[in-house]
Amino acid sequence: MDLGVFDDIIVGAGSAGCLLANRLSADPSRRVLILEAGGKDDWIWLHIPAGYLFAIGNPRSDWMFETDEEPGLGNRRLAYARGKVLGGSSAINAMIYMRGQAADYDGWRQLGLPGWGWDEVLPAFLKHEDHVAPPSALHRSGGEWRVEYPRIRWDILDALRDAAEQAGFPKVDDFNTGDNSGSSYFQVNQRRGLRVSAATAFLKPARKRPNLRLETGVTVDRVLFDGRRATGVRFRRGGETFTATARGEVVLAAGAIGSPAILQRSGVGDAARLRALGVEPVHDAPGVGANLQDHLQIRPVFKVSGVRTLNTDYANLIRRGLMGLDYVLRRRGPLTMAPSQVGLFARSDARYATPNLQFHFQPLSLDRWGDGLHPFGAFTASVCNLRPASRGSVTIASPDPEAAPRIAPNYLAELEDRQVAIEALRLVRHIVGQPALARYRPVEHRPGADLSSDEELLAGAGAVASTIFHPVGTAAMGPADNPMAVLDERMKVRGLAGLRVIDASAMPRIVSGNTNSPTLMMAEKGAAMMIEDRA
Repeated sequence: MDLGVFDDIIVGAGSAGCLLANRLSADPSRRVLILEAGGKDDWIWLHIPAGYLFAIGNPRSDWMFETDEEPGLGNRRLAYARGKVLGGSSAINAMIYMRGQAADYDGWRQLGLPGWGWDEVLPAFLKHEDHVAPPSALHRSGGEWRVEYPRIRWDILDALRDAAEQAGFPKVDDFNTGDNSGSSYFQVNQRRGLRVSAATAFLKPARKRPNLRLETGVTVDRVLFDGRRATGVRFRRGGETFTATARGEVVLAAGAIGSPAILQRSGVGDAARLRALGVEPVHDAPGVGANLQDHLQIRPVFKVSGVRTLNTDYANLIRRGLMGLDYVLRRRGPLTMAPSQVGLFARSDARYATPNLQFHFQPLSLDRWGDGLHPFGAFTASVCNLRPASRGSVTIASPDPEAAPRIAPNYLAELEDRQVAIEALRLVRHIVGQPALARYRPVEHRPGADLSSDEELLAGAGAVASTIFHPVGTAAMGPADNPMAVLDERMKVRGLAGLRVIDASAMPRIVSGNTNSPTLMMAEKGAAMMIEDRA
């Protein structure tokens, strides 16, 4: 069935796609089609902040991907959550508002990507920001992307900040100034105790526009080409095949897993490998699916006593009931919690010019997301290497669009990453050993206080580590002389016309922090580029 002709076709109604749909459809003369594999965001747990506990690992809202066996993690396979619903991963993520470091973006510019330095990306962050703080050079109000402070505090987290300060890491008010050194409570994408996703912020206001068409529950098979120009897409729903034509551009915004898979099914990728899978190459682009970067979180758990944690509160039926009552009456309390409330950015060693570690302190513990909380009082001192040297890949295993791609993050493959993992665990112990926490008698539960040598700590890190769900880079921007660069600095696919990738896939290097808001910044710039290029 032919769906007709549109000016722009957006594949994916996740973080980037929702913003793109809003900006591109603002011109009433342009017809815009947006396609989403998931369903509507009409489930209550997609709006109550603590609902990530139910949304992650649930096929109603999660693609349910899984990695290959990871040698650096004891050959474990990891669940690899990606949002499959309107709003994409912004509907199930940690809601943490984080831009990264100024040096990240200045580094992109130095790679040969003009227009991507800190001073050039900051206006794009600000354009859609609606920050609870008074307006300043670094924050503004009035945009769609609401940013507020947490609506709950925990004594154990305040004590962790005190301990970090005693260990030499100062308390700061704001992680989003370009220098995120120190500890602070995370700012979150919430509005009065409700999650703000990209769908509620950007797509919902635009859906009343008659020139914007949304189709949900569709599986995009491939991009269609006339020679080397993208002309539309082919997709499926309920056993029926559809096509749609783009007289302007096709934009892939399906995320760092979905976008490279669609490119490969469309014949854009490593030509030899595609032929071996029975896909006729359209454009030989070996960088498609390569350069996968992700933040690996090592999750040390410490038992504590004499202080409230979510573990102990949840185990108490009375307190559990009071949590629900507090949320209903005041929109406060544990149901407003992001997975992490307090962060710390620190250097694992003096050889780093800026913080290379991010801590997510949590007043709870569990073996892995999707499992129940531990039956004892505890906190988690999750820590990740912000700028991993290891690179992985995303590759299709079959031309079948229903077949899951192979995801191989390749964690801890590089010596530098293994050394940082060891340093991170030693730093965790140094902070937890400070006087501020002594009254709570912390005892290391995982990976284990008996581990002491570098070899033991590395094995322990691999045993408790997991993804923090920040995949990027699988269709990276880069200069023309880089054979692995899939996109130019305007996020156009090199060597083809009418096709862009505007999502986290386009990041050449991962940013030093959470990746959701940087992805929105990229979509903001990408939409402006598209509008400018068609003028």
